[in-house]
Amino acid sequence: MGQTLHTLHAERSPMSGDAPVVTATDVSGLYPDREPMAPLAHSVTPPSVPTKQEKCYDPHDKTLRFVDGEDDLDFLYEDFKSLRAQMSCGHAVTPTSLTNWCRRLLEQGESRFVCGGSACGAEWTFAEVCKMALLDPQEMEYFQKTMEFNAARQTLTTKLCPGCRSTVTRENGSDLNVLCKVCTAVKGRPFEFCWQCLREWKGARPRKDRCGNRGCCNPSLETLKKCPDITLCQYRYVYDDEFESEYEDEYGIRVCPSVRACPTCGLLLEHSTEACPSVDCPRCNVTFCFVCLKHSGECLTSCIPAPRQTSIPVWKK
Repeated sequence: MGQTLHTLHAERSPMSGDAPVVTATDVSGLYPDREPMAPLAHSVTPPSVPTKQEKCYDPHDKTLRFVDGEDDLDFLYEDFKSLRAQMSCGHAVTPTSLTNWCRRLLEQGESRFVCGGSACGAEWTFAEVCKMALLDPQEMEYFQKTMEFNAARQTLTTKLCPGCRSTVTRENGSDLNVLCKVCTAVKGRPFEFCWQCLREWKGARPRKDRCGNRGCCNPSLETLKKCPDITLCQYRYVYDDEFESEYEDEYGIRVCPSVRACPTCGLLLEHSTEACPSVDCPRCNVTFCFVCLKHSGECLTSCIPAPRQTSIPVWKK
């Protein structure tokens, strides 16, 4: 079985059983000569932060619209004591019921906050959820990281809007200009951002290479271009120095880039160098050889290293 890798630099920690635990750290420090790039997708779900106690609205908060009636998100009939406040969609909530509902969405793999009220389905912005759920800094960090994690696991055509942090799907794969419908509705004007640098759009449209913002570039291609080489051996399990030397003469040591884009779905993976070249992609679950980039069933024992990738494969489901 191939090892499971991770986008971003990875450290391996021991865990009972066969499945390794991978902890992510940022790779931007590896390349100090370029601008910080947007973080890549995590392959480890952020730890959940439980709601410590019931939260209540300040009855003197004039920015809230208090209403009488039932809590539309109190599906377990817990009868929270807080006053009811109205969301943008018109449904009444308490901060605890809203927190619990949004946490449930995240734990189910969702990356958008959608109202659970009867016959609604309206999408709330992250800012609205933070305010109406009275999220503390720890909860906000968990919600945001989990949103990003869930969005990254879904498809490579989904990202979070830099304006409202809601999930946006790219409809035209050859155009970096993307319209956020949530921000457009809130601002009362079209809000467009760059799919590549995740900043508000500048310049002419459509464009498939870059927008008009300074420093706009494809961070994934930059990573593939600038990542250092690593040395891998076809099999890491040897019994003695004599066997290892004889084996290396027969099969050779393979030198390849430390970061590869999965040949099936395009997710960036960095090899830990602690196991064989056969790796399992955490997004598409396809096993491939990190050296030659062929599927495990197609890779030969003494494969030839594939050159550095200059494009990101598109996942064709």
